[in-house]
Amino acid sequence: MKKILLILIPFVVFAASVNAPPIPVVDLTLNAPQTPVQLVKTLNIMILLTLLALAPSIVLVMTSFIRLLIVFGFLRQAMGTQQLPPTQLLVSLALMITFFIMEPYAKQAYKDGIQPYMQEKIGYVEAFDRSVKPFKNFMIKNTREKDLALFYRIRHMPNPKTVDDVPLTILIPAFMISELKTAFEIGFLIYLPFLIIDMVVSAILMSLGMMMLPPVMISLPFKLLVFVLVDGWNLLVGNLVASFK
Repeated sequence: MKKILLILIPFVVFAASVNAPPIPVVDLTLNAPQTPVQLVKTLNIMILLTLLALAPSIVLVMTSFIRLLIVFGFLRQAMGTQQLPPTQLLVSLALMITFFIMEPYAKQAYKDGIQPYMQEKIGYVEAFDRSVKPFKNFMIKNTREKDLALFYRIRHMPNPKTVDDVPLTILIPAFMISELKTAFEIGFLIYLPFLIIDMVVSAILMSLGMMMLPPVMISLPFKLLVFVLVDGWNLLVGNLVASFK
């Protein structure tokens, strides 16, 4: 019996090898590209991964997100509500309004640059320039000439003649500091009415001799009441969106 089993074993192994499906092999070796097409595909993958990694930063520095988030932060501090609304909620609200504001520019970038590139009508460099141009126009409209000239003076570069002549390495930092200045100006205007309420409540408490009672505890309900009566969120968001040229 043992001899018969020993004779049958090779036939069983052969049959299993014939009927079994092939096992895929994963090749993790790094090879140099042999043709220009392989090099272009490799570079496209690297560029795509880089853009995906930098997407949050791109949204932060090239859109309306900076101004919105800072103004919402000033509003929460002026009202004295501590962690309400939560930071995650304010960030989400700023992102949603940013998508609303930037949607026309994104559609224009897709129509002029990305779609022709996907249809293989234009090259990568031209597609990049066309896709960036709507966002450059948005940033130029919301960037002060003083801030733009600052970085040109630092680089010792001549003044640009058109929007296309402004490089992103100069436009992005100029746009950021312009947005910071505008956001702080709006934050100052938001602080004023709430500051007046705090001062009035503090003066009343001092005149009544209630020195140990925190003024913030009394002024917070009044600030919330005033903010609700004037429909603060509607008023604030509407003016913020209108503030972008």
